[in-house]
Amino acid sequence: MQERGASEEEIQSAIENGRVIPAKFGRKTYGMTFPYGRHWQEQFYENKHIEVYGVEEGDDIIVVTVVVKYF
Repeated sequence: MQERGASEEEIQSAIENGRVIPAKFGRKTYGMTFPYGRHWQEQFYENKHIEVYGVEEGDDIIVVTVVVKYF
């Protein structure tokens, strides 16, 4: 997660407060845009969008992968 630029708090926030979209294989995508206003890999970006792909198992959500997009 760290190497992609997403913190655990941002992932948790995306799951709890983000937009939910059905994904393949019974999974869900939890997406949320955050203000960023910093450099990432020598490029300046105003925002970053985090997509968390996970599957619900009972009351838990198992995170499969996290995608971070800067813009």
